[in-house]
Amino acid sequence: MNWETRVTKLLGIEYPIIQGGLAYLAYSELAAAVSNAGGLGQITAMSLSTPDELRDEIRKVKEKTTKPFGVNFAIGQHGRPFADMLQAAIDEEVPVVSMTGGNPSPVFKQLEGVHVKKLVLVAAKRQAVKAEQLGADAVMVVGQEGGGHIGKDDISTMVLTPQVVDEVSIPVIASGGIGDGRGLMAALSLGAEGIEMGTRFIATKECTHAHIKYKEALVAGTETETSVIKRTIGAPGRVISNKWAEEILAIENVNPTYDAIKDYISGQANQAFANQGLFDQGFGWAGQVIGRIKDIPSVDELFERMINEAEGIRKKWSI
Repeated sequence: MNWETRVTKLLGIEYPIIQGGLAYLAYSELAAAVSNAGGLGQITAMSLSTPDELRDEIRKVKEKTTKPFGVNFAIGQHGRPFADMLQAAIDEEVPVVSMTGGNPSPVFKQLEGVHVKKLVLVAAKRQAVKAEQLGADAVMVVGQEGGGHIGKDDISTMVLTPQVVDEVSIPVIASGGIGDGRGLMAALSLGAEGIEMGTRFIATKECTHAHIKYKEALVAGTETETSVIKRTIGAPGRVISNKWAEEILAIENVNPTYDAIKDYISGQANQAFANQGLFDQGFGWAGQVIGRIKDIPSVDELFERMINEAEGIRKKWSI
């Protein structure tokens, strides 16, 4: 079946499926696997320490695939400079740059005159409109059920996606709560022209930086076993429920300040859980879609399953 949308044409991919930035997890192995499977893989820039490390990771992706891929910039990490990292991506001529977590204006300014596709993750209509005005080629719309950083307004993907579709003329990519072919078709029926998945891609064989205990927690977890932390400091994010998350919430309840929880929400705490499998000594991002994750397939297997399921639905709909 033909899976062409404005998103596939924009990015030069076969299927309208994009892999999220995934801090401390999205590196060359996963990005290349997703791109080779027909989607858009991405590597996470700001989880790397230096521009040279980013250059090396970009070159590793190019060694593993000839297909398009992206570099994600989490630009809201408490003021960490990103201009040198972005310049490394520009120098390496990456085809796609995505932005999450902060004001994308400086990124757009630095990308002026550069032939790169620009994607912006948004969690509200006003953010989507602003991204289009700045020159985004597409927006990724994350609902409150998503993993990682989500919007402050608790609007679901089901509601937010068509709201944004009606407000912008550029392609919309739905994110949050999507992990299978049914989710893909649901997003398309809402007017989106592609999907972004994060949590589902963690539980794949090629996400080699995710500890097996993290993946097993995603498989074992239910849709009720996530928590939203950092809400009191204006940066809500959804994680797997564990003792560490409970401690963060307890501190927020008493002293809702960044300084009070900064050690608990640090990159080191995220890495302890995600990379080292220290389940109660850190936190791991995860969306409510963990209730839909039942195994740890290869990326190829996941794509085949999703597309077969989605095509079965298309046949029922006779489209």
